Order: sequence, then C-alpha cells, then structure tokens
Amino acid sequence: MKPNSTLNIPVALTIAGSDSGGGAGIQTDLRTFAFHCVHGTSAITCVTAQNTLGVRRVDAIATEAIVAQIQAVVEDIGVQAAKTGMLLNQEIISAVAQQVEALQIANLVVDPVMVSRTGAQLIDDHAVSTLCHALIPLAAIITPNRYEAEILSGLQINSLESMQLAAQMIHRNLGTKAVLVKGGGMEGNLRGVDIWFDGQRLETLTTKQVDTKNTHGTGCTLSAAIAANLALGTDLWSAVQQAKEYVTTALTYSLDIGKGQGPVGHFFPLLKSRGEKADSF
Repeated sequence: MKPNSTLNIPVALTIAGSDSGGGAGIQTDLRTFAFHCVHGTSAITCVTAQNTLGVRRVDAIATEAIVAQIQAVVEDIGVQAAKTGMLLNQEIISAVAQQVEALQIANLVVDPVMVSRTGAQLIDDHAVSTLCHALIPLAAIITPNRYEAEILSGLQINSLESMQLAAQMIHRNLGTKAVLVKGGGMEGNLRGVDIWFDGQRLETLTTKQVDTKNTHGTGCTLSAAIAANLALGTDLWSAVQQAKEYVTTALTYSLDIGKGQGPVGHFFPLLKSRGEKADSF
C-alpha cells in the first residue's frame, strides 16, 4: 500500500540552542516531539560545545538567521504550538518576540532559561527585562525553575508557600496565561513538586521522586512535552499534567553516559515494548 502523503500530522516549533552532547536544547526538544508523534521543526538560536561535564563554549546565531528559520517554518509548514529555550541575549529575545507576534504563533510555551538549576545566571539583566516585557506576555505558559521564579517574582523561594505566592505574583505581573513554577531545584520532599497557577486555579503537582543523578534536559523536556501536547489539541492543564508524567518516566529511564550528569531517556516507549528494565541504562 502506498503511504498516505497527506496524513495530517501536528507540528511544533522549538526556538532554542543546540546541545552538542545531545542532552538538552534542540536535540532533546525534537526527540520529545517525535515521541509524542508530533513533527518537530526548529530555529537554532545558539550553538554550544558541551558534554555531561558542562558547557565549554557558546556562540550566538545571527538574529537575521534566527528570524529566517522561524519564518521559513511558519510560512510554509505552519505550527500548532511552539516553545522557546535558551535565547541568550536581548537582541535574540526581542527578535523572537517580534516574530511570535507578527506570525501569530499560538500555544507558545516559554522556558525562561535565565538561571541554571544550580543558581548560576545565564543571561544579563537587560535580556531578563526584555524577556519579561516582550516575550512572556505572549506565552500560554511559562515554566521557570526555582531561581528563575525568584527573579521573576522578587521573592526568596524556600517553601511550598513561597512557590505558590511566586506563581501568583508572576501571573499577575507579567501577563502570561499560566505559570508552572518547577521544584526540581528544591530540597527534601519539595524536590520535583511543581506549582500551577492560571489566575483561578492554584494546583500542586506531585509525582514519585526518581533517585538519579542523570537529570540533564529535564526542563527542556518538560516544556517541549507541554508544547507537543498543545499541538495535539490537548487543553493547557492536561498538557502540563501529561508532560510531567512524561518527564518522570524519562527520568526513570535516564541515561548513564559520560563522566558527569547524563540526560533523561526518551526511548522508554521502545524499551517497554522490548521488555527492557530501567536499571539496564
């Protein structure tokens, strides 16, 4: 039988950096899209030289090239959802925001990559300001980690109550439709606990804690999974719940590769069908 060349496949776009180690960024976004049966497209914002031990070098892509990538995808293929990751500097953030608005890109998931899970700030204050005032108001949801939520809210976050308050303040002050404050950087029983707020519902999302050092790419995977589910037509709240479950399972099947922090594993649907166990990786 001849394949159906007109099969209607949802399309998602990732606007993010390239991770040469394959654990995060564009590489993990596209894997996440694929395992949700969503066609993945991309606009690369920067190229990193990194591995499981850390980042050695970061080179920004020219804004004209980033704009051209976004336009080429949207004007021909179209996208049902998009996500942003590392945007690196003020100029790139501004250019991406302009394209999102001009091309009317819907279902935008903003992973505000400003601070690493260890607390190291990754972009300067001018870039943070542009992110807050130009891009975040266009988002259906933003997914800050603990330290990013501290910057966005102005609060010190060290408890469930402060996570909840930060989510509400970010929603009120920045204009996004929904906020998911991630607890991956929290300690004790709060590790992995996320807080959702959409202006009406304040929810606490919990899943089992997975004991692994190989957690590289969790933030990228979560935001990409939310975008993939939105592209499939899932409502925002359900998309977040399903994305969190996906990440938890990917952590269970995380990859022990390299000499440092390995990435989460996206192959688990295939491994399950072969009867593989999580500890084999």
